[in-house]
Amino acid sequence: IEEAIQALRTKREAAEKNRAQAALSEHGDALRGHPMTPVSGNSTGDVTVVEFFDYGCGYCKRSLASLVDLLNSDKNVRVVWKELPILGPVSRFAARAAMAAKKQDKYFDFHVGLMGARGRLSESKVLRIAADLGLNVNRLREDMKDPMIEAYLDETLQLANSLGIRGTPAFVIGDTLVPGAIDESGMKRIIAKTRAGG
Repeated sequence: IEEAIQALRTKREAAEKNRAQAALSEHGDALRGHPMTPVSGNSTGDVTVVEFFDYGCGYCKRSLASLVDLLNSDKNVRVVWKELPILGPVSRFAARAAMAAKKQDKYFDFHVGLMGARGRLSESKVLRIAADLGLNVNRLREDMKDPMIEAYLDETLQLANSLGIRGTPAFVIGDTLVPGAIDESGMKRIIAKTRAGG
C-alpha cells in the first residue's frame, strides 16, 4: 500500500510540474514583460528572476537581502518584481503605493524601504516611509487612485493563480518555479543551470 501511495504521490507531483511548466510557457509575456511591472538589474540580462511578494510577508522581507546581493554580484541578471498583496487591505494599500512610486522613479528605493520596515505595516507607516524617501506624498496619493494600478494588481493575482502560486514569496528563475523562500546560493544554482541550458 505504501508503494502505491508513493507512486500516486510521484505521479501527482510530475503532473503538477508539467502543468506549471505549461503555464510558465503560456504566460511568459505577462510574467516577464508586462509594461507596468517594475524591473531592476540588467534590463537585457540573460536570466530573469521574477519574485511574487507581499509587503506584509516576513519571508519576503528576508528574501530581499538575497535578491539585492544577487543584483550586486551578477550584472547579467534581470529581476522582475510582481506585487501580490494577498495578506489583507494594508498589503494592497502598500502595493498600490509602490506602483505609484514607480511614477516618481522611486520604486526600488520604496520597495526596499517597505520591506525593511519593522513591525506591522499600516497606511500611515507606508506614507511615512514614502515621505522619508523624498517622495511627493500628495502626488503619490493621487497616483494610487489610477485604475490601471488596480487592474494590474488583479491581473497579477490571476497570473499567480494560473501558475499555481498559493503564497508568498514565490520565484520564477528562468523556467523554474520555486514556491517559497530561497537563499542566494539556491538562486545562483538555478541561474547557473538555466545558463547551461538545463
